[in-house]
Amino acid sequence: MNLYVRYFDHETLATNMDEVVAFLSSIREIKVDDGVIDRILNFADSNDTNPFRLKVSYSNYVLFLKTEAKDLAEFKYLEKMRKEQRTDGRMTMADRKRTQLEQLNELHVGWYESSLTFKRVVQNPDTGKCQYVDTFFKVRLKAKSALDAYNRIIEHLQNRQDVDPRSQFPSAKSSNYEYTFLDVEREAAERAAEVQPSEPLAEQAAQIASEIEGGENAQAQNFDNEAAEFAQ
Repeated sequence: MNLYVRYFDHETLATNMDEVVAFLSSIREIKVDDGVIDRILNFADSNDTNPFRLKVSYSNYVLFLKTEAKDLAEFKYLEKMRKEQRTDGRMTMADRKRTQLEQLNELHVGWYESSLTFKRVVQNPDTGKCQYVDTFFKVRLKAKSALDAYNRIIEHLQNRQDVDPRSQFPSAKSSNYEYTFLDVEREAAERAAEVQPSEPLAEQAAQIASEIEGGENAQAQNFDNEAAEFAQ
């Protein structure tokens, strides 16, 4: 989750704390100390989606907003769309997120093709310094829902020794996570079998459910020229 930061006519979209600190430090009126950084970090790490205001003086504040936008231009576009939706009475962003969450949680047992782009911490061999690199990861795996597939991917990546624990992962509701349920025809056949029972289909469904509970392997595409496979 990125942060939109604004102080009067100064504004930026920061993807990490270093960018936040650099932006605030460039404004003469703002004193950046450990207390300020801790307050911003507490907001960034919390589940609070309401705006956060950092007091600078008696009546002046720095505004912080959590956003899934990748840059300032995308943030302003999303804000414009949100205001237009509220004006003409169409679905609000909150309603859209609820609908999206319902879709993620909807039970569809079977194979998914899922992909996400996350910010992977990589060390620069020339300078020795670390930097965030957008890294694409794609996998086919068995799961109970799109959210279950997302959670298994995140768990897998967090447990990889070649993925730095400081790497940042997108929300399941963000545009950086995409999925396709591959077993649409099989699921339709299984639903039809509930009306007219078919022994082979019933056995197949039971086997798939058992395999998911047992955590069978998923087949993953490479990233950074390395094979990516889920652990047993």
